[in-house]
Amino acid sequence: MRIALNARILQAPRTGIGHYVAELSQALSCDAQLELDFFHGWGWSRQLPAAALPGYNKWTTLAKQVPGAYSLRRQLDQYRFTRGVSRHAADLYHEPSLWPLEFAGPMVMTLHDLTHVHYPQTQPRDRLAEIDRRVGPAVERARFILADSQFVANEIRQHYGVAAERIKVAPLGYAERFRPREAHALRACLAQFGLQPGGYLLCVGTLEPRKNLAQALRAHALLPEALRRRFPLLIAGMPGWRDANLAPELQKALASGAVRLLGYQPDEALAELLAGARMLLFPSLYEGFGLPVLEAMASGVPVLLTARTSLQEVAGPAGVYLEPGDDQGWCAAIQRLLGDQPEWQARRTVGLQRAQEFSWKRCASITASVYRQALE
Repeated sequence: MRIALNARILQAPRTGIGHYVAELSQALSCDAQLELDFFHGWGWSRQLPAAALPGYNKWTTLAKQVPGAYSLRRQLDQYRFTRGVSRHAADLYHEPSLWPLEFAGPMVMTLHDLTHVHYPQTQPRDRLAEIDRRVGPAVERARFILADSQFVANEIRQHYGVAAERIKVAPLGYAERFRPREAHALRACLAQFGLQPGGYLLCVGTLEPRKNLAQALRAHALLPEALRRRFPLLIAGMPGWRDANLAPELQKALASGAVRLLGYQPDEALAELLAGARMLLFPSLYEGFGLPVLEAMASGVPVLLTARTSLQEVAGPAGVYLEPGDDQGWCAAIQRLLGDQPEWQARRTVGLQRAQEFSWKRCASITASVYRQALE
């Protein structure tokens, strides 16, 4: 069974969907009945792109400035894709993101979330126009739609009117690099940031409104000064839509030295930063899955998060759930986990147990089963 998999997302620095494509592909490669051919925009390969495309950031800047850039790029992609599909004789096409390309055979599509519906402002206008024009017809055309969580599956069914039997939930997994680590194994990585293992709080996510990082800033600012200095708040993630909205709170916190903005971190560095954190703060307002939550639990790190969208499906009994806007509640929960070692240890233990319920092997098994059903 030959699968044409669109891996174009890997031209960009890897975030959520990029990690999904990379990890799922690696897990699928263990299935002897599957042959994967990767389309990466400029051509095809039997191997995943190892790194982001040089100059990708220049392209995204240009695309926001040139009218019709996304439409033009799609036309070029379609031309190269069609030529490659014919040459490789693909049996099925898997689109792991929005707006699938045209394909004569059966197609499986992954919809990770409906951010484009709930937060359209997070997309450049040109790109959003393409999404609005193409996602609906693509959802109708797909034999099956994969969702990361039951929450997203329900949203797809309600928003697009898709029959429940056409939607399959394939929960994500975590990479092997996310694991508990001894303090001595972390010191080299953390030393460059002037940190000690267990001596900081961490947020992971793009700086954009739906991630609600301002919630973490406000809660941290309410901590007693001694705790703020002993446990600084680190934010690891790329700049995003309207990240300037965080500027007043962020600039004040940065000036005090209590908050540090790390920017995008490579895979291994992020895994070590997670393993060394005292806890993960994840105040996001909307998630289709919440991969950093799973990765933190797998690393032995307790998680504080909002009781919204898919996050309870992921963290289950391991999560400390708080309401958005409850600054005092977030602050109190942070203080409790900083000062109550037995509770911290209990949350850590339950999180490690919970993480074992998720794996890329399981995700790949469900995905391969969907491929086979689509070809029947």
